[in-house]
Amino acid sequence: MKKTVIASIVFMAISPFAMADNDSPHQFEKCMAAALDERPGDIVKVEFKNEEGAHMYEFDIRGTDGADWDVECNAHRGLVSEVEREVENVNHPLFKAKMKVSEDDARKTALAIYPGVIVEIEYEIEANGAASYEFDIDTKIAGQQMKVEVDATTGEIVEANRELWQIGLE
Repeated sequence: MKKTVIASIVFMAISPFAMADNDSPHQFEKCMAAALDERPGDIVKVEFKNEEGAHMYEFDIRGTDGADWDVECNAHRGLVSEVEREVENVNHPLFKAKMKVSEDDARKTALAIYPGVIVEIEYEIEANGAASYEFDIDTKIAGQQMKVEVDATTGEIVEANRELWQIGLE
């Protein structure tokens, strides 16, 4: 019941953005169902971003398995494209086993390319077991927020996407 209530609230809140009219190519409902099929639990946040020209929804799910998950879905196709596990900090065993680059160094790398203020950080375990820092950066370009992922082993930026909006818990 709780999952249904949270999902309904998120759906109602983003409906004006995701489905402005009946001709909208975005498949929010299909993506939400696919994300919850992939990782059952409670949706606590939804982000909408531009990733290499494609619109993507990213659902933050507090899983019934006790873990936190990021499930990414192509907004046009309604298909899950990526699943990452969030861990609470760099000392989590899965993260620590791969980490060779400090959070401070990863921050410097991200901010050197995307100057601004880091407003959120997530510690992620990729599907292949790699660890990465994900920084949400309010850039110096008015109103633009970037999601920048830095590999915790190599220190390289592996992904950078413009976030268009988000709703839910930070």
